[in-house]
Amino acid sequence: MEQQSTPAGPVRAAQVAGNVVRWAWPGVVLVVLGAVAFGGLYDAVREQDDLWLVDDPILEWMVAHRSAGLTTFLTVVTTIFGPFVLPVLVAVGALVWARVAGTWWEPGLLVGAMALSTVLSVSIKALVARPRPPDDSMVVPGIEHTFSFPSGHTIGAATLVLVGGYLLWHRHHSGRLLVVWAVVSLAVTVVVAGSRLYLGYHFLTDVLAGVALAVVVLGVVVLVVRWREAQSSSPRARRASPSASA
Repeated sequence: MEQQSTPAGPVRAAQVAGNVVRWAWPGVVLVVLGAVAFGGLYDAVREQDDLWLVDDPILEWMVAHRSAGLTTFLTVVTTIFGPFVLPVLVAVGALVWARVAGTWWEPGLLVGAMALSTVLSVSIKALVARPRPPDDSMVVPGIEHTFSFPSGHTIGAATLVLVGGYLLWHRHHSGRLLVVWAVVSLAVTVVVAGSRLYLGYHFLTDVLAGVALAVVVLGVVVLVVRWREAQSSSPRARRASPSASA
């Protein structure tokens, strides 16, 4: 009795699809989560409901509870993570990282992630065109001239710690490093986002939108890293490597 053979084409397609799902799912999940969160925040701002309703009360509370010492500290924080100082720090850090590690892969990917976060921030600000909080709520009135949604400082800071920490953890796979990454990411993001609220330059929905977009950027980076790994571990890549043919 003859056995029916399974067509090679569908089997091969199923294998390829399974491989793609295995390496892509963490990045896809992050991109989807970040995009859904951002979409919800944008909808709240557009419809003026949900979290938008607490934007003004939180801003007013921050303005009413300022102190000289905290204002000085958070002004320094917001300056470091601003559009003039942060790019210089990232560039210098990437150069040192590349020199120490002997590779441009991770530092270059971090620089690319920061560039992507900047493009997202600038583009969405222009499209949404949400006005800043009123000048009388700002520590330095009129210093901010761009639109408000999302917060560029927050997306930059969150992208730096999330992507930088992920790349370091991915190289070493240390449980302790994973904990440090989580703690540092949370602390830096909260402090920078809080500085933008406290100093009166953004609303709560602005900074939360910045965090959501940073998660999207992290997801893109995870996809790139895992795609590269999948390519290097494929049978074709192993056959082409010098060690495999030796």
